[in-house]
Amino acid sequence: MTARQLQLPEDIARSKWADKAVYAAGAVVWRLVDGKLRILLIHRTKYRDVTLPKGKVDPGEMLAETAVREVHEETGIRVALGVPVGVSRYLLASRKQKVVHYWAAEATDEAIRASTFVPNREIAALEWVSVKKARAALSYPVDHEILDAFAALVDDGVLRTFPVIALRHAKTLPRSEWDGADSARPLTERGRRQAKAIVGPLRAFGVRKLITSDAVRCVQTVAPLAKALDRKPVKTEKISQDAWEDGTADLRSVVGRRIRSGKPAVLCSHGPVLPALLAEIALATGTVRGSYVTSAADLETGAFSVVHVSATNPGSGIISIETHAPKV
Repeated sequence: MTARQLQLPEDIARSKWADKAVYAAGAVVWRLVDGKLRILLIHRTKYRDVTLPKGKVDPGEMLAETAVREVHEETGIRVALGVPVGVSRYLLASRKQKVVHYWAAEATDEAIRASTFVPNREIAALEWVSVKKARAALSYPVDHEILDAFAALVDDGVLRTFPVIALRHAKTLPRSEWDGADSARPLTERGRRQAKAIVGPLRAFGVRKLITSDAVRCVQTVAPLAKALDRKPVKTEKISQDAWEDGTADLRSVVGRRIRSGKPAVLCSHGPVLPALLAEIALATGTVRGSYVTSAADLETGAFSVVHVSATNPGSGIISIETHAPKV
């Protein structure tokens, strides 16, 4: 299988019509009821329509965290994002273009039980329906396109996935301004802002395991996320730049363990190491190597690539890769 690669959401914001666009994000929220797939639709009060949960990006947010926040605000259900299922674009009455990014997102029984949703001025009702009924009920063609992409994942048997996230450390003090060991170089002020900015979007993918190079710049990059999750990161020289340069790195064992675990994880490493790290993920999942792997490894500081892997058959290939970069 050859993975699909999602265009950088933050790159879209820099396109020629960015000043005329309104950005939003949402999800196709799904669950299994007695083994049958059901999709969550929302009936909006004001517009008297039926649509998928979504909403506009708040200042300072990245798209992934917008999707999770909006799903929770509109439905009361907390979700973690799965595979991206497309982008819809349409004109508003103001003639501005609205761009909405969508992900698949499973609603667990626990999350549904914890929901405190009640009908309100914005949302009149929630409804769980089959894909067929969702197609008939949705009010807008752009939502049908997103649902079709979602249905394709269902047909391919790759709806349930887990993410392995390759993260490049945040902005670091230049070597020319540092007298100590390279591995001890700390983050700059901008780097510390980047490290804080990526906490929300990384949590949006349900990350629980943090693996980091033992270099100070990597440890400092994952520190805000570790604090937010109340989890201790695993520090290892196996994915460090020093080990990579002297030939003692062991990316394969680190990646292999993460794929076998089937649990959402972040691997924080260095620019020169990332191409080999992504190549190992491709190898471990039986993925045909392609340019998408190379471009997913070409990350600016603080950016990360989310590799979606089948939870039921990890060796069936990467399902999708998407890349995100902080705006700070």
